[in-house]
Amino acid sequence: MGTRLQGKVAVITGGGGGIGAAAGRIFCEEGARVALVDQSEDAVASAVHEIRQILPGAEVHGHVADLGVEAEADRVIGDVVARLGGVDVLVNNVGIRRYEALADAPWETWDAIIRVNLLSFVSMTRAALPHLRRCGRGSIVNTSSTYAVYGRKGMGAYDATKAGVLAMTRTLAYEEGEHGVRANAVCPGYTRTPFHVRRMGAQAVDELVPPCVLKRWADPSEMAYPMLWLASDEASYVTGATFMIDGGLPA
Repeated sequence: MGTRLQGKVAVITGGGGGIGAAAGRIFCEEGARVALVDQSEDAVASAVHEIRQILPGAEVHGHVADLGVEAEADRVIGDVVARLGGVDVLVNNVGIRRYEALADAPWETWDAIIRVNLLSFVSMTRAALPHLRRCGRGSIVNTSSTYAVYGRKGMGAYDATKAGVLAMTRTLAYEEGEHGVRANAVCPGYTRTPFHVRRMGAQAVDELVPPCVLKRWADPSEMAYPMLWLASDEASYVTGATFMIDGGLPA
């Protein structure tokens, strides 16, 4: 057990699997009390159970919420504060995908993706900000995507929301600096998450060589460790920044 987040309360959305669950475990390893939030009750319960198995002393709790609904953010943050006493770190990591070209994606696709991938970041941030300001050294870490910056075909709605996350992060940094709250974004590249394994199959994932300098998939923990640094006081002079964690993916 480390101490890099000792005494801090961290809320992590999309906490039921992949990057969110890895961040939950690593944050607990470094002394944080952690609330994992996910739409899937089974997924978040499994993540909490796994962390408690690995780290018997960890204080980690699961919260089930559909963050595409605005009111859910206030409910979740209220529950976290009632149980843990505050919020020091918010990791906005929830996301959904649709594989449709811009010419084909219906309004309903855009509406669903914007609600989860961008508006949930807004609602969770608004709900958490009074507590992040109160702690005096609050940190917000927003998960975007390398394709918020680089171009590609077939996922225009997803990529547009992830670009919006970067703009939101920069604005937050400017607005909240005077309150002692930092805001930064991470842009993951190819990451071997349960989502991709389910979608493609384990063999297909293993056979695909990502077009990046390191020529391999990242483990979710390799995304979570940069999040840990940004959440900690080690990054106390870092705000408004975008971190490309992509193994050297060319533009």
